[in-house]
Amino acid sequence: MSAESPRAAKESVTVQAGPHAVRVSSPGKLMFPQAGVTKLELVQYYLSVAEGALRGAGMRPCVMKRYPDGVEGEAFFQKRAPAKHPEWVCVTTLRFPSGRTAEEVVPCNAATLAWMANLNCIELHPHPVRADDLDHPDELRIDLDPTPGVQWPQIVEVAAVVREVLHEMRLTGFAKTSGSRGVHVIARIERRWGFDEVRRAALALAREVERRAPKLATSAWWKEERHGVFLDYNQNAKDRTVASAYSVRPRPDARVSAPVGWDELRACDPADFTLRTMPERYARLGDLHAAIDDQACSLDALLELSARQAAGGQGDAPWPPHYAKQAGEPPRAPPSVRRTREPVAADAKESASARPRTQRKAGPK
Repeated sequence: MSAESPRAAKESVTVQAGPHAVRVSSPGKLMFPQAGVTKLELVQYYLSVAEGALRGAGMRPCVMKRYPDGVEGEAFFQKRAPAKHPEWVCVTTLRFPSGRTAEEVVPCNAATLAWMANLNCIELHPHPVRADDLDHPDELRIDLDPTPGVQWPQIVEVAAVVREVLHEMRLTGFAKTSGSRGVHVIARIERRWGFDEVRRAALALAREVERRAPKLATSAWWKEERHGVFLDYNQNAKDRTVASAYSVRPRPDARVSAPVGWDELRACDPADFTLRTMPERYARLGDLHAAIDDQACSLDALLELSARQAAGGQGDAPWPPHYAKQAGEPPRAPPSVRRTREPVAADAKESASARPRTQRKAGPK
């Protein structure tokens, strides 16, 4: 439970966000007890980087991940926007793979960021689509997820290979720290392809990076097969979200997902980018992803690479478990499970064939 004085629990303050006034309840609530960061500081942080945060999450439906007792308490995902919300909070109706729908919050102004923070939403989790076209993503998301024991220099090496492949495929990648242990590379794309095609392009890229750096990177979905840095192609499947640029992450030090220059990536330390250090950096450098919307690129080259991979025998790869089984998808079970099942099935068939068959007596039925 977060520490909070009885007085802090009752009081509230109002902050101004552009033309809108946002009430902040329990401003003294400790959202990050170890770092001493309060809810009011969280609200003020998002207002200080609002333009950059909206470039990453703005006009996109967002899943609300709420931490009612701060990062040391339990969190829960809330896909549906609260029934009562200010008129200046935008929403849109999203349809999920299950067929269900939900009205999700769409941050369309700085006030909405502050309002979400007041609801104990520490992170920003936008979908890769804009509210005006929910069927065609405008982002290719490359999530570099290190396996246990992998150090920062290896992650950076894999990120460099990702950048190289993107450049050859005529895409421009913008790097940021994930706010945890990894790196995200975001490429704006033209809104011409559906989720399945974007995921297929991400899988093709992951396999090409693995081919070029087999000792450093992997596209293997099953954890028992992974090594080095996993390129999570399934982050591009419909209904998946990742923390966007400038999102605070639920780490004890209130770390944030920080846009960084490619030249800066190798030397930087992700722990340096926190809720308290980012406002000064943002004021000094501006948004390092400011040009991302000017560079929407084509997926044609990556999809051609995918077709060549398929012709060479590389078909689809496993999907997340809650998705319907896809045509051409390999068995949805870890290799170790498949290995234990197959001999048992073979032995059972052999035993059955070896048993003598009983003769049925002829007679009336």
